[in-house]
Amino acid sequence: MIEDEKDIVELVRYNFRKEGFDVASFASGREGLEELHRSPPDLVLLDIMLPDVDGFEICKRLRAEEKLRSLPVIFLTAKGEELDRILGLEIGADDYVVKPFSPRELVARVKAVLRRQARPAEKREVIDVQGLHLDARTQEVTVRGETIDLSTLEFKLLHFLASHPRRIFSRERLLDDVWGRDRFVTPRTVDVHIRRLREKIEAQADKPQYIQTVRGAGYRFTAEAEGDDDS
Repeated sequence: MIEDEKDIVELVRYNFRKEGFDVASFASGREGLEELHRSPPDLVLLDIMLPDVDGFEICKRLRAEEKLRSLPVIFLTAKGEELDRILGLEIGADDYVVKPFSPRELVARVKAVLRRQARPAEKREVIDVQGLHLDARTQEVTVRGETIDLSTLEFKLLHFLASHPRRIFSRERLLDDVWGRDRFVTPRTVDVHIRRLREKIEAQADKPQYIQTVRGAGYRFTAEAEGDDDS
């Protein structure tokens, strides 16, 4: 936990220890980053307004490093504006909790994120379609020969859509199948992740080749995929 408010730290530590979690806390972003590199945890609770390196910058750095890219991050912050929430999700957070918060709900959200991380990959392990290559065994993605860095959640969303070409999925259905029924996020989260995926894999994000918006219905993967099913 990277948080400079002692009362919040003690509240979180007390409630999570009752649930069997070990909690380490750091009052500055710099100290927290040093510890994350030294000993990566199972999940990070991250405040935004820190005395040195802010939480947004910390999250960006984590998503840019191969060793820590898939580390689950939940923002725990007083910044509750919609733009702040969207920014937090866009830079790679797995969830966003606004203070004041319910300790029981926070514990539930952490457990939900950890369960999503532990789920096995989709059965279809390798997919090749029109210059796009996905390998669920290594979580590697290449587009027209160029390696693309995706977060774990971005890969799961892309792999799910590509595994069901031309099929339309509503935002709620994607939340259930990709995020899981125990998720604590809104349909807006899907839009944020789709936009990020398009920026990374499409030649022109505003004229997508792979992920198409179906107005009033949801999203679909437009190309026919041919892949291996090793299951």
